[in-house]
Order: sequence, then structure tokens, then C-alpha cells
Amino acid sequence: MSTRVTQSMLNQNILFNLQRSNSAMAKYQEQLSTGKKIMKPSDDPVVAVRSMYFRSSLNEIDQFKRNAEDGLSWMISTDEALDEVISVLHRVRELTVQGLNGTNGENERKAIAEEINQLKEHLGEIANTQMAGRYLFAGTDVKNPPYRMDDSGTEKVFLSKNEGKLELQVGPNNHVQINVPGVQVFNHDGNGGVFNVLKNIVTEFQSENSQSSDLLSELDQQLDHVLQIRADLGARMNRMELSTTRLEGLELSAVSMLSKEEDADITRVIIDLKAQENVHRAALSAGARMIQPSLVDFLR
Repeated sequence: MSTRVTQSMLNQNILFNLQRSNSAMAKYQEQLSTGKKIMKPSDDPVVAVRSMYFRSSLNEIDQFKRNAEDGLSWMISTDEALDEVISVLHRVRELTVQGLNGTNGENERKAIAEEINQLKEHLGEIANTQMAGRYLFAGTDVKNPPYRMDDSGTEKVFLSKNEGKLELQVGPNNHVQINVPGVQVFNHDGNGGVFNVLKNIVTEFQSENSQSSDLLSELDQQLDHVLQIRADLGARMNRMELSTTRLEGLELSAVSMLSKEEDADITRVIIDLKAQENVHRAALSAGARMIQPSLVDFLR
């Protein structure tokens, strides 16, 4: 027994097919306007899951890159401060050699002592170098100045004993130390360090006879130690720069993979849209022929 097809059923089928054609054209037009293959996860769950994974990876890489940039800025500031420390110590060495010359009179020695004393105070200012309100050479105690008045309030000394490491994560399993604890630079011997050496030099030159042969050797030991610390910092800076380069490569790969998953092939979309428009016109034309004339059409 065959099913009876009425005019109403034909009309409903025509409207349904036209609506489906409109939806297809709307989809292609949306892809053209956004440049994306999918607008919501239900369009293609597999692509949506992959896109979420790549976007998560990009967010993680972006955070690692920010960490690397912040860490490198901290390390560059530290390196500049260490360079200034070395310059100060070189100048102190020149003055010490000059002061140990037996031809100097009392006034000359006192003038040299005063200049070295001023360089010692400048070294204290370097020890208190800050970046964004945080002390570079304070270990993990970045809010308190490492070079300050002692408990008696008589003179400034390097009081910080904090040797904590500041590390930043620049990869899934990559942590890089960005700081140089000041105690390793200014008081590595635990006996006042470079400040104590400079203080002894000043005391020697303020006395009537300044013939100590240990002054230069002690100063050279401090200078060599700072040079060694700066070399270690330079190696870590190179590692940080390599990590940054690697992150940029990973970011490029993730962006490329995300583009393959999400971005629409514009040429193909235009062709599909044009084909769908042709189908839509044909459907409209066929529907117009299938709809029977009404009584109104006969009364015209």
C-alpha cells in the first residue's frame, strides 16, 4: 500500500530542504568571516580537543617566555652591578699600589685612604642595588637591604647571610637560578669580605707607616672571586638565552599545529559556498514549479 503524498507534505519538504541549504550557506559564510573551521566544540569534537591542547601549550609557553624575559632582565642587572664591583676593585688596587710606594708622604697616604673609603661606600651602594623594589644581592630576602648599619649603629657592614636561590621555571623541567646571593660576593669568607679588606687598607694608609705586603694579595683574592662569580653568572645567562630561543621554536610549532586544526581553507570554503548557492537556487526553482496554483491564481 503506497503512502499518499499531499501538497502540504511537498511544501513542508521543500521548506525543510531550503532551511537546510540556508544553514549550510550560513556555515560557509561564518567560516569566511572568522577564518575558522569550527565555531563550537559540537561542530567537530576531535578538532576541538586538539585545539584546546595546543592552546594550553601556547599559554604555558607564553608563561615560560615571560619568566625567561624577567629572569634575563634580573641577571643582566646583576651582571652590570658585578662589572661595577670589578671596576671599583681595580681602582682600589691602583690606589693601593700607589699608596704602598715608599715615596708618599703622610698627606698623600691620607688622600688615598679617603678615596678608597669613598669607593668602599660606593661598593655598599652597589651591594644595595635594586630592581623593581627588590634587592639583587639579598638572596631570597629581597625586601631588606643587605648592606646597612650594624647592631651597634656605628658603621655600615654587609649583614645579609641569606644564600637562598631565586629560580624561575623556563620549561617543563627547566629551572634556572637568576640571582647571585650577595654573601657570596661581598662576604664569602664570613669575616667581612671585601668591605673588611678595604677597611684594613684604609686603616693602613691612615697610619704613619703603610708597608703591609698582604694588602694586595688579599685584594687580589677578592677580585678573583668576583670574576669567578661573574663568569658563573654569564654561563647561566647563556643558558637562559638558549632556553628563550628554544621556547620561540616551540611556540612557532604550536601555532602552526593550531592553525592546521582550526583555520579554514579559504579557497575551499569559497568554492563550497558558491556550489551551495547554486544548489539553493536550483532548489528554489524546483520548489516554485512543484507548488500547485491556488484558487486565487485562477481568479486573476
